[in-house]
Amino acid sequence: QVQLAESGGGSVQAGGSLNLSCAYSGDSFRRFAMGWFRQAPGQEREAVAVIDSDGDTSYADDVKERFTISKDNVKSTLYLQMNSLKPDDTAIYTCAADCGPQRKAARFLANWIRAPPCYWGQGTRITVSS
Repeated sequence: QVQLAESGGGSVQAGGSLNLSCAYSGDSFRRFAMGWFRQAPGQEREAVAVIDSDGDTSYADDVKERFTISKDNVKSTLYLQMNSLKPDDTAIYTCAADCGPQRKAARFLANWIRAPPCYWGQGTRITVSS
């Protein structure tokens, strides 16, 4: 059974940075795509950034150039470096992991609603103040 545990959330002023981590417990960290998702108050959940087993990445338009997703296959940990944070980035951020079949990052980002990832973390709250 895969378990995901996020850390690194908190409060920051606009323009600041945060780095989220997602520890993966299981045997398939390297095999499948993973991603970060967020849900702002009163909003639907949205995909923020994904990374596939080849290390290719894909981002939502409003976080490109500001957020960077990466992973450490030795530590089985997924990261999200967030720079130039804006109040609109305020949300609960959740990591998620696929379980097959393998998807490339762009496809994962495009169709995650129709084919959601298998495993989800509990989420970590980010608050960006102006």
